[in-house]
Amino acid sequence: MNAVVLAGGYATRMWPLTKERPKMFLPIGEETVIDRILAELETDARIDDVYISTNECFAPDFEAYLAPSEFDKPRLSIEETVDEDEKFGVVGALAQLVDREAIDDDLLVIAGDNLISFDISAFVDIFAERDAPTLAAYDVGSREKAKSYGLVELEGDRVVDFQEKPADPKSTLVSIACYAFPQDSLSLLATYLAGENNPDEPGWFIQWLQAQEATYAYTFEGAWFDIGTPASYLDAVAWHLDGESRVADSATLENATVGPNVHVMDGATLIDASVEDAVVFPGVTLEGTALERSIVGAETQLDDCSLDGALIGPDLEVTTGSVLPSDERTMGR
Repeated sequence: MNAVVLAGGYATRMWPLTKERPKMFLPIGEETVIDRILAELETDARIDDVYISTNECFAPDFEAYLAPSEFDKPRLSIEETVDEDEKFGVVGALAQLVDREAIDDDLLVIAGDNLISFDISAFVDIFAERDAPTLAAYDVGSREKAKSYGLVELEGDRVVDFQEKPADPKSTLVSIACYAFPQDSLSLLATYLAGENNPDEPGWFIQWLQAQEATYAYTFEGAWFDIGTPASYLDAVAWHLDGESRVADSATLENATVGPNVHVMDGATLIDASVEDAVVFPGVTLEGTALERSIVGAETQLDDCSLDGALIGPDLEVTTGSVLPSDERTMGR
């Protein structure tokens, strides 16, 4: 069995934080999102090769990441795009990868921004039992949230209906961008695309596929985070920290209050500052500043600010009354 880790997106909803770095490299504690996925794939003996599907823009970042790593299985498979407007869509890129790498085996596909609480090996177990297309499904507990995903309807563990991004969801069970396909099903990617179907989201392919052949679901409980927005990233960090805080040894705190679910990274300096539910990247200086549910990019300096729900990019100097560039977006108040 081979595996593909989807890492070709440009994460525009998290700019400027991810404008020049793949969002898969965002830290969750001492690891990154993709670290967790690759570590599991590395230890499963059933998985031979792991292809990281990325774009030309981020290929050097992944090359630099893999060179010193202890992972033996991953290799890059590069989509020939350099910005969002050139993308082939996830299904289109996956079909090209299967052809480019001459994949002729069962295939596990997982989004590289998925933070999941189940063992990937348990998912592969279910796929091996069924020997049929299989997806992972999770109850998001909100019909409003379900509108953003592929809605799964089951009879037992068989998928009997699938609606990608429904306007009026009938339930809250959704697909989480973790799939396994038997070797014989891979040719259906080309069939699907030849029919001028939507190449963008894998859910559109699953919606089509489950009408062609038996497709099954692995339903799990616990936690799942689709790290595509600042809010979802903060939620993932909070889940990992579980009400605690993590402050790097090299950080400097002077008259600073660090609340729950805060990650303060290397070389940050907090003076007369308070932070809660926040991520403070390396080299940041906060002086006379209060942060709540906010993210501050590396080497930025904030003086005499009060921010709630903010996303501040790297390498900035912000004081009271400063006007931020338009791409230093905020996420809330």
